[in-house]
Amino acid sequence: MIFTNDELKPIYLQIAEWLETEILSGNIAADEKIYSQYQLAAMFNINPATAAKGLNILADEKMLYKKRGLGMFVTPDAAEIIRTKRRERNLKRWVEELVKEANRLNISDSELNDMIKAARNRSKEEQR
Repeated sequence: MIFTNDELKPIYLQIAEWLETEILSGNIAADEKIYSQYQLAAMFNINPATAAKGLNILADEKMLYKKRGLGMFVTPDAAEIIRTKRRERNLKRWVEELVKEANRLNISDSELNDMIKAARNRSKEEQR
């Protein structure tokens, strides 16, 4: 199931984020046909209109393109668009919050850097 515990985030946004993650992880390649709104609706037991809203977000952000009569496909530069978007919208915000909390806890730059490196190494190990 893709849905988070964040009940404030609409399902169509969760669908869009899940599809972004699938693209980033290489499960859906550039120029590959993406799931239809009906496939997504069946996969996640949601309304097809909700699934379509998630797909349309990605199309509006130039991550997907439509081929009339064939469906939606991943743009060649979708992964880079997603990386840039997530770097700007998510990562910067999370880093700012992390640094604020580290400051409140009197954690030194070197200790914080060590914590980040350790977390990154664990993440790399988990991906193997």
